[in-house]
Order: sequence, then structure tokens, then C-alpha cells
Amino acid sequence: MRVIGICRFSYPAEGGFKRMHDSLAAREAYLYAPERMELRFRHFECLTLPSIAAQQNGDFTFLIVVGESLPEAYRARLHDLTAHVPQIRIVTQPPMRHRTAMQRGIKDELGEDATESIQFRLDDDDAVSVGFVRSLRWFEKTSRPMRRKWRNVAFEYNRGFAVQLSAEGIAAEEVQTPFWACGLAVLFRPGDPRTVMNYGHHKLHHEMPMISNPGPRMYLRALHGDNDSGARDVSRGLQPLGAAERDLFREQFNVDEDRVKAVFSAPRAPAG
Repeated sequence: MRVIGICRFSYPAEGGFKRMHDSLAAREAYLYAPERMELRFRHFECLTLPSIAAQQNGDFTFLIVVGESLPEAYRARLHDLTAHVPQIRIVTQPPMRHRTAMQRGIKDELGEDATESIQFRLDDDDAVSVGFVRSLRWFEKTSRPMRRKWRNVAFEYNRGFAVQLSAEGIAAEEVQTPFWACGLAVLFRPGDPRTVMNYGHHKLHHEMPMISNPGPRMYLRALHGDNDSGARDVSRGLQPLGAAERDLFREQFNVDEDRVKAVFSAPRAPAG
């Protein structure tokens, strides 16, 4: 059983963004603008990376897909940030359709594809619980009797937090939302030509059986001005963390508010 996560990091895909651009050059200029890249790096460093690095079950692979045109300074910064996490692989892809690029990354990682795999997607500004991979493996094991005749099954955790990061720290609101990508994974049988990227996460329940667990808080979904999705419109009740929430974020997500304050207070790194 393989567990594979995938994340695009400012990959200049053909499609895959709600913001439209007239050309590849225009998309790259937007994606690699210094202010935007700093925002993405700060969220990645404070949310995505610590949550992946602290997974309680380390038997997984996390692919980060970047474009061939990613400027060298950003490429080096990403490699330096992730070098201490053995599960992370940075994959470089030429420009192509978003889903095709992500699908190719997963299929290349699967190789001969001789075993079942659980696949999940995560944005570069979100986090999952440190028990996420362990829980996915538990889901797989306990659901075997009921899914013998199912080609695929989706596992969903629909409770977590919407968060906003700044130099003042973390503001958060507990939310329960259906079919957000940061709480979903899909199980595939060996040799299946499709991957988690062949499905829209909001429509997975139209395509396959789904098992939902509304109990654990399993994700942090960042809200900021560069959200490509409508997630920033979901939450209206963000509040500064109290002592109990600070402890919960550290223990369950490996996200530390003091680290957030330090990262978001630091001067912007040079772009070149």
C-alpha cells in the first residue's frame, strides 16, 4: 500500500487556476511576482511543511510539482526548506494541462503500480493533522470488507480550521465543510490509469463511494488575498488563538504561532 500526496508550488499550468491569463508568459509573471512568491513561501513554511514533516506514520511520499521556469533563487529556497524531510520529492514538469502534469507526477512515482495506493492533494498554503497518513492507513484497513467490489473509494475528513496568518499570529475559526481537497484522499487499485487529480474534489461523491469521518480536526485551510479558490469567502468568524488553541495547533498540526509571527515579520527574501 502506497500513500502519495501531491502539491503544486506555483506551477505554470495550462488551466487549473480560476485566474485566467492570455499567455504562458503572463501566467509566469503573475505566479513568480516577488510579493506573491513571498506570501506562498511563508504559508508553506508555516503550515504545509511542518505538518508534512511531523507525520506520525512516515510511510508516504509527498510530491511538490514545480515548473521548469521556476527562478533559481526560488528553486534553491524550496530545496533548502524541504531537505530535512525524506518523504518530500520535488518534481519539475514542463508546461502542460494542470491535471495532466499532476497525474504524470503521481504515475511516475507509482512506477510499476503493483499495489493499492491512497492519493491526496494539498495546496501549498494548507496543513493536515500530523495523524493524517496514519488515519488514512486505518481507513484503508478497516474498510476492506465493505469495499471488495468497489473500484475506488474516497475518504473524507470534513472538520478543521480556517486560518489567517500575519505578523500578529494566527486567527482561526473551526469549520465543517464538505469535500475540501485538504481533507480528502482516494484509494486506487493497482494499474488504474486515473489518479486523484482526474477528479474534481467537489464532485468525488458523484463518482465513487465515500466514507466520511466528521470527528477529528484534520486540516488547516489558509485564507488570504491570493486564494485561487473561494475558500476565503467561507469563514467570517476568525478570532485570535487562545492558549488552548495554540496547544492544539502545535500538537495536532505542528504549527507554532511564535514561528508564524517570526516568519511573517521577517523582511522579504531577495528574489534573485
